[in-house]
Amino acid sequence: MSKIIETSLAPGGQEALTQRLQTVPTLKIGSVELRFEPEGLDEFYENKAREELRETDDVVAQGLEGLRELLKGETDLIVPAESDEYLYRFLRPCKWYPESTFELMKHFYGFRKAHPHICDGLVPSNQRKILESGIITPLPRRCGDGVRLMLIEGGKRWKPREITLDEILKGIVLALEAAMSEPKTQVCGVRVIIDMAGLSFSHVTHFTTSFARTLLEWVQRCLPCRLKGVHVINQPYVFNVVFAFFKPFLQEKLRQRIHFHGTDRNSLLEHIDAKALPDRYGGDLQIPNEPIGTELWSYFCTFEEDFEESNKYGYKSV
Repeated sequence: MSKIIETSLAPGGQEALTQRLQTVPTLKIGSVELRFEPEGLDEFYENKAREELRETDDVVAQGLEGLRELLKGETDLIVPAESDEYLYRFLRPCKWYPESTFELMKHFYGFRKAHPHICDGLVPSNQRKILESGIITPLPRRCGDGVRLMLIEGGKRWKPREITLDEILKGIVLALEAAMSEPKTQVCGVRVIIDMAGLSFSHVTHFTTSFARTLLEWVQRCLPCRLKGVHVINQPYVFNVVFAFFKPFLQEKLRQRIHFHGTDRNSLLEHIDAKALPDRYGGDLQIPNEPIGTELWSYFCTFEEDFEESNKYGYKSV
């Protein structure tokens, strides 16, 4: 039987996080507050969950019961199976089907075990460089459909001598795991904007087939998230060389969700609401061009203990 753990992620965990946020200094990007949202769903998100995820009382109960039953047979996987909130993170992306959720959980924790250089001890305090670099920025406004936005600037902001590709992946994992503890994001998902302005051949030399395979394994098989779209902008010609590393490992589902916009802002605005899109990309959101820096890292460190708690789960070491 899966080992049951009483943790801050057990029922009441979201309430504890909400209370803690009341004492945390606000983080503003420009004049707009970036706010972590651990609270439950309002009417808009409840309706969306019901329409898109089949989320009704009966379906939720059946999903929880079925998943717990499956977890009993995975004797070497240690998870807080008594916590509804914890299981929601995996069940919602799988539309409450326990069998596919069970497979997702095995892939998720299998990845952690297979890639200790990425996942072991992954907490904000030891990822200061990447979180301060400005390469990864959670944007402060959601799209009109409730989707979270993340901006990755993989060209001019990336200095390979200072930050490796593995460190960028670690930062992305941290940011998305934080987002997926938000019930609203569990329901609505995430869109990623990748700004490749300034990408050069010196950047390209750091990409490898192994990195491409690892990244896409995590995104396509292990990520407990509704990835609603990946939007590549400002890509120079040399980007084709980078994309060639990833093409052999792309599955059709993700391939259909990758959009290449170049400098066509109208094309980007067809997918992302102007209110949520930075003005430098054709939107209405006024945020500074400079990295948030230390403030973003400090904000993530506020939730250090939650990441530490999450790191306790997984497959037993042999």
